[in-house]
Amino acid sequence: MNSQFVRDLTIGRRAALRTLGGLAVAAAGVGVSAARAAPAAGGAPLDFSNPRDNLYAFGKIWGGYDKPVIGAFHGIMYARVPGKRLVPLFDYTGTGVIEAKIDANGDLLVKSRETGYFADLRTGDILEVWDNPFTGERCEVYHFYNDVIGGRLTDRVPTFLAGGNNESPTLMNDGLQFPNEKGEYPFVLPFRQFGDDVMLSWDYAHEYVNPVTPEGWPSYSTGPRVTPSEHFTLSVSRRALEDRSEPTVRMIAGFSRLSECWPFMRMGRAKDPAVRELVLFGRQFSHKGLAGYDDIPPKVLAYIEKNAPQYLELPPGWPVTNDRLETWKAFVMDVPPETPGYPWKWAGKQRPVSVPPPTGLGARSYR
Repeated sequence: MNSQFVRDLTIGRRAALRTLGGLAVAAAGVGVSAARAAPAAGGAPLDFSNPRDNLYAFGKIWGGYDKPVIGAFHGIMYARVPGKRLVPLFDYTGTGVIEAKIDANGDLLVKSRETGYFADLRTGDILEVWDNPFTGERCEVYHFYNDVIGGRLTDRVPTFLAGGNNESPTLMNDGLQFPNEKGEYPFVLPFRQFGDDVMLSWDYAHEYVNPVTPEGWPSYSTGPRVTPSEHFTLSVSRRALEDRSEPTVRMIAGFSRLSECWPFMRMGRAKDPAVRELVLFGRQFSHKGLAGYDDIPPKVLAYIEKNAPQYLELPPGWPVTNDRLETWKAFVMDVPPETPGYPWKWAGKQRPVSVPPPTGLGARSYR
């Protein structure tokens, strides 16, 4: 249940018109057995060439209809310096609580609330400080807290502009997605079926101006641009997916992430230019059950119950605005510039966060 994946797919009605680029693939790219499967008991066969069936399946795989469900992600992150062996750094772990519903128009509404933490590889304890092996500096860790975000998904998949209108749009599932004869991208996902296993792959690769600028945050910034990407391979039971009497389905996924270093690592202090430009690679599991907290690692659950219990549930209503969608922008919202006099958008302003970050580096400026 990675937060970036959910954020990219729950951008609010107005922003969604330029978001979610490329989740679709042409119907020809969908496995025949997946497109025309036999119905499950108590269900109806899903036609994966039909955008509305894709919307229903997507909401059920990632969330729960009628009531929220919670899942988690966890796994190791490495640093890659060109020409050297990968260096294991920390566990990247967190939670996502998600709810979905189909409205009267057949559109999919989704809302979520998410956390992201870094944990000690040996103990699994959530880190408050981290010793950077490249700079020798002890760094205060930034915990990701994404307040309620929500949006509407239609039968068309627009493009996603991670860095705003001045950036090139991200083509999601690049290499698998193709327009129809009208140049439109219907919400048709690359589902494949093998026996009872329905599999879905999803990839994105962004590139945009780094909000954590070298001029304002010299020790936190890795440079003028960032290029985060995430890659998912999801698997669910077809029979459970097609059973319309069940509001959700068990989901297990592999999840990988590549990006520049997280700002809290303070790689701007590294003297070696090659080290400043190293790549983070993460290999995680992501999974969501049917109810309860069984999918959350015990130490993560204990940390949230103690420090941020509101992130285990969702408030009522369906928000359509999203103010903390992207991790580098959230960092800039929470952490004032290091450079004296550098203009900061949030100086003296009320930041649009209903639940301020309760722990980590990001919490300090709200106290």
